[in-house]
Amino acid sequence: MEIRRYRPSDLAQISQLFYDTVHTVNAADYSEEQLDVWATGQLDLAAWNGSFLAHYTLVAVINDEIAGFGDITMDGYLDRLYVHKDYQGQGIATALCNELEAATASTHLSTHASITAKPFFERRGYGVVKEQQVTRNGVQLTNYVMEKKR
Repeated sequence: MEIRRYRPSDLAQISQLFYDTVHTVNAADYSEEQLDVWATGQLDLAAWNGSFLAHYTLVAVINDEIAGFGDITMDGYLDRLYVHKDYQGQGIATALCNELEAATASTHLSTHASITAKPFFERRGYGVVKEQQVTRNGVQLTNYVMEKKR
C-alpha cells in the first residue's frame, strides 16, 4: 500500500469509492433512504476538489486503485475518512488516520463520525462529545461529534 498526497486526477475514483462505501459498509447502520441522501451519486466535484486542496488530503493506493482517502484541516478537524468497500479491515483507515493526525500540530482533534465509524474512533482515543441529528433533504442521519486531546 502506498499513501500519497491527493491529486485532482483522483477525484473520479474517490467519488465512486465514497458512493460505493456508504451504500455498502454503512448499510448496516442506516436506512436506504438515509444512504441515498448521504451519498446521492451527484457530488459537487469542484467543491470536493477545492476542499481536498485546502486541507491536508491523502489517498491510499493498492495496485493502482484508490483503496481509501482522508483529509484533515490544520486546526485538527478530520473531515472525511473512507475506505473502499473491498478493502475493509486491512488497516487502511488506521494508516491514513495516523498520517493525517501527525500532519497537524493541533493538540485538539475532532471529527463527526457515523454510527459505523464511531467504534473505530473510540479505539483511537476519541470520545463522544454529543450525538446529533443531521438533516439532509428532510431526512435525519445520526452521527457523533468526537474529540481527542493529545
